[in-house]
Amino acid sequence: MSTKDTIKKALGFAQAEPVKVDPKNRFYYMLQQMQANRWRITAIVLGLFFFIILGINSAIFFGVEIQESWKEMLLILFGAFVGNLNKVVDYWFNSEDRDKMLIQKVDEEDGTSLSNVASND
Repeated sequence: MSTKDTIKKALGFAQAEPVKVDPKNRFYYMLQQMQANRWRITAIVLGLFFFIILGINSAIFFGVEIQESWKEMLLILFGAFVGNLNKVVDYWFNSEDRDKMLIQKVDEEDGTSLSNVASND
């Protein structure tokens, strides 16, 4: 296996081989895959956000003169990532009905329902 393939596999970008899933556990498997993908997206967004912050702070620290047009571009890029960061925070700290329904399906796979998705409002 080449270094490129190893890196792709470690980051989760390699071609996934089909996994035989027991019909009783298909919702559990789907829940696990969704959670893994959300962790990857969160790591990428946070990594890029901190990379931008690090670049801006290092430019200030070393006294680099930035042209006005580049300053505007950096602020636009920074604003876009603040919006993405907001979505990541919303996902992790706001519950979604879709996730609740999926968890209920996982509970019902063995024939008993342990979770309640009724609204508490």
